[in-house]
Amino acid sequence: MGGYVTVSTKVRREVVERARRLGINISEFLRRVLEEEVEKRELELLGRRLEEIKDVLESLDIERIAGHIREDRDAR
Repeated sequence: MGGYVTVSTKVRREVVERARRLGINISEFLRRVLEEEVEKRELELLGRRLEEIKDVLESLDIERIAGHIREDRDAR
């Protein structure tokens, strides 16, 4: 993992006190939730990009490409 940075936000004191009473590690919880949200949005972005190139991918002749790869390997 890379370096860390500090991120801060304001939260109502009551919420923080309740979380502490419940034994919630606020830093760990926020870190995990942020990481999950970033991953979710990255996957959504990849899905949209895949949709954009779907027609190109579907038009590829996999057998022909595999044949070229085999020929290249055999030529070595």
